[in-house]
Amino acid sequence: MRSSLLIAIFCILSGLSAANSQPKNGFLSSQDNIILSDSSRYLLEQLRHMPNIEVGNGITFRPRNNLFEVTMRFRMQNLLAFNFDNDFTLTQADARVKRLRLRFDGYIYSPKLVYSIQLGFTHYDSEDLPNGSKNIIRDAIVYYVPNAVWNIGFGQTKIKANRARINSSSALQFVDRSIVNSEFNIDRDFGFFGELNPLRGDGFNISAKASITSGEGRNWGTSKKGGFAYTGRLELYPFGRFKAKGEIVEGCYEYDERLRILVAGAYSYNDRTSRLEGQRGALMPGDATRDLGSYFVDFIIKYRGWAFYTDFMGRTCDRPLFDEDPAAYIYTGSGLNIQTSWLIKRKWEIALRNSTLFPSETIRRLAGYQNHNQTTLGLTRYIIGHNLKVQADISYNAYAERDVNIIPDGFDRWQLRFQVELGL
Repeated sequence: MRSSLLIAIFCILSGLSAANSQPKNGFLSSQDNIILSDSSRYLLEQLRHMPNIEVGNGITFRPRNNLFEVTMRFRMQNLLAFNFDNDFTLTQADARVKRLRLRFDGYIYSPKLVYSIQLGFTHYDSEDLPNGSKNIIRDAIVYYVPNAVWNIGFGQTKIKANRARINSSSALQFVDRSIVNSEFNIDRDFGFFGELNPLRGDGFNISAKASITSGEGRNWGTSKKGGFAYTGRLELYPFGRFKAKGEIVEGCYEYDERLRILVAGAYSYNDRTSRLEGQRGALMPGDATRDLGSYFVDFIIKYRGWAFYTDFMGRTCDRPLFDEDPAAYIYTGSGLNIQTSWLIKRKWEIALRNSTLFPSETIRRLAGYQNHNQTTLGLTRYIIGHNLKVQADISYNAYAERDVNIIPDGFDRWQLRFQVELGL
């Protein structure tokens, strides 16, 4: 061990003394006029075959034969949150690492064979599933990408349904997503995923995404009664694509100089799912299954630091109630989310969001309200874009025709949150 260390130090010093020769690969070559021992030459030969290392958006390793590439990234979100009732009395304090994730992306054998792996280590990310399975794996998928026009993937990842869910939680302009997304999004699943981009360039663009998945959500495993989930999404870009993938990054930090618009719609049919929210939620009582339909409409405008979003989504089911458990139900209905933001000097961003849930008449009695509205005011300080930022927001909750037996007077009327996002 000591001799190897001395050899390494000797090689470094030798490289410094031979700086005038400046070999292309950064190490001493056989042409350098320096007498080395056999062990030193062996060490240098090993160094020449080490992977290239790139530091920037993650750390990338690539061998000199370019047969594979792997980029390692990590991110964390540290959260401090306080909930207050109508009299502004503290009802709950929350201090924790909300998200802590490790990600690996790259290709193997060919740049056309791409993979992505993401692991989550906090309880929020890896809580146990209702069937007892562990949930640490968020993404594990391999894609075949022959060109920019189309690709197909197999494995586990996000279903391309609604904009808010496709948007990474690391690229939000609020501390977290809206209550509408929390209720109706269909999250991740395992199966086949495809994407088609027939029109690209500066003018009119179109993109189609589709998937056939298990329908029970990530890491579920064996399903004895369930069918599959079928999802399709169509995206229209009248004036071309957003700058720096702005369609999946909230706010207008990249500062689109030209007006950009996205209009998109998606529908998902989940055949005989056994969970109350399809890919999410608890098991249905009495080992029951139901067919669920989920619909999504997205609208985005961005221009010179200003951004505007509208998300409309909902869930349908012909039998949302259960004879086996009168208290259990599938949340059917719709939700509308509207948010806007303004970027100031590429450092500060002020954002306002209004979100409303409308439960269907069938389940309104069990939900305990006619509608639930949440208004949120957010402030973000960008230090290194979305990779390093400090965020704070305050929310106000209101219920129309609230049933006090289900939602008592002491419900969380106000919420104040502070968060630091750090990612590599």
